[in-house]
Amino acid sequence: FASGSVITLAESIDSIAKNILEIKPTLMTTVPKLLETLKKKIYASMERESASKRKVFDWAINIGKKKVRLNQEGKTNPFINAQYALAEKLVFNKIREKLGGRLKRMVSGGAALAPELAEFFLAIGVNIYEGYGLTEASPIVAVNTDSVIELGTVGHPLPNIEVKIAEDGEILVRGPIVMKGYWKDDEATNLAIDSDGWLYTGDIGCFTNKGCIKITDRKKNIFVSSGGKNIAPQPIENLLTQSRYIEQCFLVGDSREYCTALITPNFEQLKQLAAEFDINFENESDLMNNDKIINHIRKEIDYIQKDLSKFERVRKFSFLPKPFTVESGELSPKMSVRRHVVEKNYFDLIEKMYNDD
Repeated sequence: FASGSVITLAESIDSIAKNILEIKPTLMTTVPKLLETLKKKIYASMERESASKRKVFDWAINIGKKKVRLNQEGKTNPFINAQYALAEKLVFNKIREKLGGRLKRMVSGGAALAPELAEFFLAIGVNIYEGYGLTEASPIVAVNTDSVIELGTVGHPLPNIEVKIAEDGEILVRGPIVMKGYWKDDEATNLAIDSDGWLYTGDIGCFTNKGCIKITDRKKNIFVSSGGKNIAPQPIENLLTQSRYIEQCFLVGDSREYCTALITPNFEQLKQLAAEFDINFENESDLMNNDKIINHIRKEIDYIQKDLSKFERVRKFSFLPKPFTVESGELSPKMSVRRHVVEKNYFDLIEKMYNDD
């Protein structure tokens, strides 16, 4: 409103790709789930191209990532810059045309943005700024900017805002953005804001060497294994959903000996995998129960999580026949998973993964 911009609301999650082409936005606010979907659609469209085009695409993305990593280190390389200029002409400008052709910036919030996902969009020439805030803080606390984009962080706190990390890792915020309190609820207000004016956000995080805030997870989401290890599920879930076969991932492990996962698969990718393996199937259930497909995805999960600590790795997983949705109550309107609802809805399946040893 302040800049005289035209603001458009997407009709629905499913129609966003169509709406983007209609509106041709220059700035877009979004959540990580949508960015994951866009990235997977780009890769899926490339799989239908010739081998030579796929090779050029992979080369371009690799060059783009190298340039992003150099930028992160404050370095430059003339040879990489020259290659990037060619990649821009051959690949990146065509990808951005599918995003309306004018998109310069995307601001992501509502959940943690996987660094690999941010790196991809930066590589193709779309600046992506991860931000952080909450309603009780009016609602922005920190955001990456043109001058500082540090992958895996939500940037520096805004001016005139104090942020500190409590002993248990919780992020505390103080400043004029903090609410006066909850309406007619002094008890809840006193729990959220202490006598010194610090707002307890419920988020766990730390500061990087560049002074940016890195968020680990929601305090209430962190669970403790039966071996006493603290596990933050969201980063692990974000890591596994980088697989083209995994649409959504829900980590389980609170008070358990090891971690398991509920996975909603990308059925289009499973069908392509079935074709590669020459597997005949009649319906999606056949795909989810096929041993070759299950073993292939298990190997991919093992590869993706190879750098995780042993207690963080998913040992077993189960496919779900349908995705988490807002309508089912399993997702909030901002597309965050409501963990207690998912755990209740799939209690029997979760128990089966632990009782089948």
